[in-house]
Amino acid sequence: MREVNYKPRGVCAVLIHYELDDDGKMHNLSFVGGCNGNLKAIGRLLEGKDAKEAADILRGNDCGGRGTSCADQLAKSIDEALAEA
Repeated sequence: MREVNYKPRGVCAVLIHYELDDDGKMHNLSFVGGCNGNLKAIGRLLEGKDAKEAADILRGNDCGGRGTSCADQLAKSIDEALAEA
């Protein structure tokens, strides 16, 4: 498993942490800061799911007209992590 720690920009969360297995599946997703209940739900929904598919679904999600969201920042993190692999 490869650990990913990402510092999101323009959102309330200050850190996104998750692990990617060798098959590109996500595990142990957590956010520091942000909307606690909603972000815990995202972590539960994405446990064991394909990271690329998750990024495709979440990319472009907007929160309050910011042009991004915690979900969108997660997608950006996944895109970067998969590009490095």
